[in-house]
Amino acid sequence: MLLSLGLPAGSATPPPAALELTPCEIEHPLLHTVVAAECGVLTVAENPHVAGGRQIGLAVARVPAVSRRKEPDPLFVLAGGPGQAASEFYATVAPALARIRRERDIVLVDQRGTGRSNRLGCAEGEELLYRAGQAEIAAATRGCLGDLGARAEVSWYTTSVAVQDLERVRAALGYEHINLYGTSYGTRVAQHYLRRFPERVRAVILDGVVPAPLALGPEVALDAERSLLDILARCAAQPPCRSRFGDPAQAYRSVRAALARRAVPVSVSDPSTGEPRRFDFTAEHLATVLRLASYSAEYAALLPLLLGEAASRADYAPLAAQFLLVERAYAGAVATGMHDSVVCTEDVPFYRVSARERTRLADTFLGTAQLDGLETVCRIWPHGAIDPDFHAPLTSEVPALLLSGGDDPVTPPAFAALAARGFAHGLSVVLEGFGHGALTAPCLDRVMAQFLARASVAGLDVACTRAARPMPFFTSVNGPAP
Repeated sequence: MLLSLGLPAGSATPPPAALELTPCEIEHPLLHTVVAAECGVLTVAENPHVAGGRQIGLAVARVPAVSRRKEPDPLFVLAGGPGQAASEFYATVAPALARIRRERDIVLVDQRGTGRSNRLGCAEGEELLYRAGQAEIAAATRGCLGDLGARAEVSWYTTSVAVQDLERVRAALGYEHINLYGTSYGTRVAQHYLRRFPERVRAVILDGVVPAPLALGPEVALDAERSLLDILARCAAQPPCRSRFGDPAQAYRSVRAALARRAVPVSVSDPSTGEPRRFDFTAEHLATVLRLASYSAEYAALLPLLLGEAASRADYAPLAAQFLLVERAYAGAVATGMHDSVVCTEDVPFYRVSARERTRLADTFLGTAQLDGLETVCRIWPHGAIDPDFHAPLTSEVPALLLSGGDDPVTPPAFAALAARGFAHGLSVVLEGFGHGALTAPCLDRVMAQFLARASVAGLDVACTRAARPMPFFTSVNGPAP
């Protein structure tokens, strides 16, 4: 059963007092990038309808504008996942937002269930969906629920509740109007906040767009396959890449077929620690490499080389090393419990997947693993609070800049085009050859800063985005061809 949310009427959380912020540092736990900020905690009711119930703290950080004559409307940064912390995300992309920060505060709210806001972490991460059987997934899900039960009622860790938290933070910090930047799942949060509080939003940037009506999931395997084949076709269309690898798509099919028959023993040095690792490289490991490498133009530049080495020389060590690298890069990035609360409320209950569609999914490198795994999780995980109009198409007069990577394996440009229909003053920009989340692409920092400066897409100069080029393909371990 999906819970309806009636807020703020009847809310058990009183209007927020001013939020006191003190000097602090925020950092990414793996990259150890550190950003000076001002931090505080806003206490809210976990269940907004129950007076005197459990209270949770929302971790809030503000990175002050550089200018002493700053603009009055900050940029709220909303992370993806679902389950990623805004503070950790910002620590990885701060340079890309530096131009905006010259004139505006950057505000980071670790969404309830993420980061330092009562993080709903589990022993097993999201990757379990892709590499485990359904019995193991079910056992891990029950174990996670049991571990979290003492400190969280997980049905209240959804987007419909989180946007009410954001509004309380805005009020507590004293901002009359705010701008929003959301990436991936954060675009869903941004759109729903805009739906609930349109009078508070000056402008919005959506990067890797999830349209409001979409229940994300069943099409991911198809989009990931499309993205991979587009990347390999781009390689084949470039003379240095074609000369070195021939048809990379054929190498992909060869490697996939070989691993479908049997796993390959590998011995490799862990790229992060240098320690020797021995394990059987499987089709599931390959799927992880292909899926996560496609997110990033930098990682994607390696794919023809990695697949070529495996196909032509039966050398799976480079693929295995890349698996260890991307596994570490994404490990712990998502709070699994919060992720499950969101998808088991906002996505999986709305799936309508036919037998024919499942057959199409089975032909991809991801297969039906993600879909099967999510359905198993959500048969166990409680369904939570969701507003009745949550998946209604969004229409808005607020200026909107929508960004997409042309090779995005999760939120392709077609998603942004669908969402853009609802924005009377919106502009959709596609960066060809880039992956999921275009924030760090060349020149986008300037485009976004100009957009926020004028709060209008009219006359916005985006020509530089058409000239942006992704990382060239590696033709050897030494890098791209000269």
